[in-house]
Amino acid sequence: MDDDVRVHLGDEEAVLLGERALWLPQRGAVLIADLHLGKADIFRRAGIALPVGGTHSDLQRLQQLVERTDCNQLWILGDVLHGPVHRAPWHAQWLGWREQQPGLQVHVVRGNHDRALSKATLAVDVHERQAMLGPFVLRHEPEPAEDGTHVIAGHLHPQAALPGLPRRLPAFWLRGHMTVLPAFSAFTAGVVPRLQTGEQMAACGDGAVFLLPKRV
Repeated sequence: MDDDVRVHLGDEEAVLLGERALWLPQRGAVLIADLHLGKADIFRRAGIALPVGGTHSDLQRLQQLVERTDCNQLWILGDVLHGPVHRAPWHAQWLGWREQQPGLQVHVVRGNHDRALSKATLAVDVHERQAMLGPFVLRHEPEPAEDGTHVIAGHLHPQAALPGLPRRLPAFWLRGHMTVLPAFSAFTAGVVPRLQTGEQMAACGDGAVFLLPKRV
């Protein structure tokens, strides 16, 4: 894992992975956000040209994450879906992948695009607004915890704009008591956050992740 970055969130070590995922070794858990299954299909039906095979590629990336971390838990922090599930082409691919991972617990914290999640039969455990994982609060919306507990969230799709690069890079947004994960899906826009003093980003590119300077 030479291309990954080890950080401390609260009092626990975490690893930022270039695949846009967070690895908590002490918990045996990989965390991602904003998978948006079916988004490319919806865009193509609307006449927006996107390449086919998006779900297959995302599942390959998930499988590689599971294999190289040897995790026993996968947490998806919201927006596992992007629209209706009925007869969606990606649904069978997802279920086929789940059958290949009988020992992997998959948890989903419901996001704003997950209205159809209750009827989706994705073989996942659903948490309505948030969940606790050790010392962390897991949410979709990046709202701070009133008691100062470290929050790990998604939703914003943070990106880093670097001088000399023609495109923005998906990035982790490291805040005082909160970490916002990059979108796992490749077909997502995002925002470039305005950092406050002491905050930092870690940009993902070509399977690696690298820390950017802190805001001073």
